[in-house]
Amino acid sequence: MTQDTLSEAEYDAITDAAAHWCMRLHAVDCSAQERADFEQWHDAHPLHAFEYEAMLEIWDVAEHLPRPDAGPVGANAPANGVAIGKPVRSWRQYAVAAGVFALALPLAAYTGWNLGWLPNSYEHFEASDNVRQVTLPDGSQLELNLNTELSFSNYKDERRVTLKKGEAFFTVSHDVSHPFIVHAGEGKIRVTGTRFNVWMYEDQVRVNLVEGSVLVTSNSALPGDGLRLGPSMQARYQHGDYMPQISQTYPNDSALAWRSGKLVLDNLSLHEAMPLINRYLETPVMLADNATGGLRVGGVYNIKELNNLVKTLPKVLPVYLTRNKEGNPVINSMPQQPSKS
Repeated sequence: MTQDTLSEAEYDAITDAAAHWCMRLHAVDCSAQERADFEQWHDAHPLHAFEYEAMLEIWDVAEHLPRPDAGPVGANAPANGVAIGKPVRSWRQYAVAAGVFALALPLAAYTGWNLGWLPNSYEHFEASDNVRQVTLPDGSQLELNLNTELSFSNYKDERRVTLKKGEAFFTVSHDVSHPFIVHAGEGKIRVTGTRFNVWMYEDQVRVNLVEGSVLVTSNSALPGDGLRLGPSMQARYQHGDYMPQISQTYPNDSALAWRSGKLVLDNLSLHEAMPLINRYLETPVMLADNATGGLRVGGVYNIKELNNLVKTLPKVLPVYLTRNKEGNPVINSMPQQPSKS
């Protein structure tokens, strides 16, 4: 199959397959075999990858469409009281969004915009090996750290960024009537115009405010706008937190050192340091146990050379490296010698 000989039916089949794989990979019961089959399909033809990326953009936007069948909070909990995950949206809703985007129906697009369901612009940004500067359509300036991915959607009643992974520094254009919302993990950050940094690794999120004020919530499903941060304040949250943890930062705080290409570890425990380090690594490094995690590390490192830090840890700490069954490097503390009586 070559790109210049594809028929309309073949193009349609690729689009249908992309929609199918997008739905399956977001499903909670997606198996390892299905993921392997997807990778094989994805790499089989350049159009497969192109159509799948386009479908992901539709999925991102449709994720925020209102659900007419949504009940009150807790309505989806089973009778036995065991908690379940977020309700899975039906494919019909994503198909509606896909139809609006693919067909560009003027009336549907106009209605979706006026109701605040659909954006009038959508952009996707990534930074892999280098820090990237981005200017959004509203004039806001973003600086993306290495291995960062986010999207921007402009809705009638808000500007919305979804941070999928990584870290970004925001300088937001002031617009009280059109607030700027950053979705990160399970929470969100609401601003009208300010300068702040958002770091995310797995389910951990950290927000550092430089100028202005923001409202931070650890769970977007909870009522209210969250807790307010002022300059030189930080908020942290992770999965399951009812409220973010607020703390004061200092003029020499190292959270923004990445903008100069540095990672500063200020006498941190390995428990605290590894999420900051793993954020830059293709294969995360694990800790063998709590005793290993309690060891402390410090120094200033180039964010592009953190693989070297992991390799040199046995030279500066009483540790050695192994690998687990999944192939991840594991840091182990050296056994303590029994004291002589």
